[in-house]
Amino acid sequence: MAYIHKKQIGNQTQYTLRISVREGSRVIAKDLANLGTDLSKIKIEDLEKNYSKEIRKSYKTIKKFLQSNHYLELAKESKLKSQELLNKEQLEEIEATKVHYQKEFLKLNKNTQKDILEYFLIRFAVNSTAIEGNTITLKEAVDLFVNQKTPKNKSVREIHDLENTKRVFYDLIDKNPKLDLKLIVNIHDELLDKIDDRKGLRNHDIHIFGQPFKPTPFIYVKGDLELLLKWYNENKKKIHPFVLATLFHHKFEQIHPFSDGNGRTGRMIMNKILMDAKYPPIVIDKRDRIEYIEVMNKADKATKKNLVSVSDEYVKLLEFIVYQLRKSYWDIFL
Repeated sequence: MAYIHKKQIGNQTQYTLRISVREGSRVIAKDLANLGTDLSKIKIEDLEKNYSKEIRKSYKTIKKFLQSNHYLELAKESKLKSQELLNKEQLEEIEATKVHYQKEFLKLNKNTQKDILEYFLIRFAVNSTAIEGNTITLKEAVDLFVNQKTPKNKSVREIHDLENTKRVFYDLIDKNPKLDLKLIVNIHDELLDKIDDRKGLRNHDIHIFGQPFKPTPFIYVKGDLELLLKWYNENKKKIHPFVLATLFHHKFEQIHPFSDGNGRTGRMIMNKILMDAKYPPIVIDKRDRIEYIEVMNKADKATKKNLVSVSDEYVKLLEFIVYQLRKSYWDIFL
């Protein structure tokens, strides 16, 4: 297995192309080439040309390493302004994805962009719906979206769940509507089309079994959403877009304005806020569902103090969302 090894020598980082090989019962590392200290001069095309056999199985991993670390170095060299609730390393991680997204992805051929967004959408749809209990796998979703092959032994509800997610996501990209109360309700109703006939804001109180927070009483749901949208509009030029999207998502889930589909709706809105600000969208991995719920619950203490404030209770939630951005972005948008 080939990989890029980096070693700190004084103030410089030295990069080496290495390969792990088995000799008897031992696995040892052998250097293939000294790649210098400048990541921007290391080209995956050159490595493939000179070491095709050695890096074939690791091509994507090496490409991800080179791209992600190159843009991280660029972010470190830029003069990023300090932001509330984000430390220097988190800002650099976020900026690295943003710069790559704007300089690389958004300049690709439109059809290539569409192909990558389709892959993102499949990953997003599978993971977002799985957090709520959908059992359709990534492979089955690919067959459904790409090959129009209906997965076996899956409910019609689960299939509509994914199809609705795809339709809503592309509508948000194509139409770029303004984020307001009408759009929030429409996103929810379209996501729950043919799944749940309880459309619009809920008209009853609900209890979330196994969760400590208490959703907004139904008579205050519309008012709390209007307050949240007011907070969003007042702060979208003051708060870092990544923080804005994360806090909006949490505050939205605290209100829990619908009878069902609040999580799916909230994650869709979070990505709309990010894309509106020219940041890449995020996939929250279904495998991290328990931690996701835990950090959302920890952030509940912040809203008990003041709906429109930001506070330290959001730190763990932001750490989690930054991690999800890093994990999903470099796997999808390269």
